[in-house]
Amino acid sequence: MNNTVELLHNHTSIRSFTNQPLTEEQRDAIFKAANQTSSFSLLQAVSIIRITDSGLRKKVMQLSVNQPYIEEAAEFWIFCADFNRNHQIAPKVDLEYMEYLLIGTFDAGLMAQNALTAAESMGLGGVYIGGVRANITELTEALNLPKYVIPLVGLCIGHPAGEKPAIKPRLPQSMVMFDNQYQPLDQEKLATYDQRMLEYYQDRPVKAPFTVKKVKGWKDHIEDHLERSKLPFMREYLNKQGLAKK
Repeated sequence: MNNTVELLHNHTSIRSFTNQPLTEEQRDAIFKAANQTSSFSLLQAVSIIRITDSGLRKKVMQLSVNQPYIEEAAEFWIFCADFNRNHQIAPKVDLEYMEYLLIGTFDAGLMAQNALTAAESMGLGGVYIGGVRANITELTEALNLPKYVIPLVGLCIGHPAGEKPAIKPRLPQSMVMFDNQYQPLDQEKLATYDQRMLEYYQDRPVKAPFTVKKVKGWKDHIEDHLERSKLPFMREYLNKQGLAKK
């Protein structure tokens, strides 16, 4: 196994950081790794908003469900699907089709993953913040995002404080990868995995307010988080930004 594969196998989110800043060399290397990510037909429909102003960082933290590590991390980047740049180059193209949203979303996710992998290769850590979408209209205004640009995910990057958390168990390969055709959910394998997750959460350290121990299996976790992840205003917001109308 090479170092890159081993790094990916041992990923875990970091939610506690020291106050040590990143060097300019580290920051630039992480950006270059993200910027070199594969891009759909080289549309390069992603922009990154780096939040350096402390007042704005606090406001973004408040809009993102008050997750404190947004303020604590050395760096906080917001990855945006961005077709505004393309629109300025090709203004006659109708960008209201759903496909453009899918392209921008996929490319932003790839760039965010490359950024975190690069950071982890330097001994740094990070955590993604999907909560940036919780108050997406207000965040869009705070970041002065124009039409055809939407914030998708935040990324905290910094020097981990304390010991690295235990690796969270993932679904087994047999439940995720299928040969040739999709397979129905195997209830026996699900029960086995559910028990593994229950044991993981039982051993999880308690740290308020976002890592308080809630002993539950994966099935309960899924039901809870699917329900809490509903954002009924999202379609209206996307349409206002000029996306996903068709």
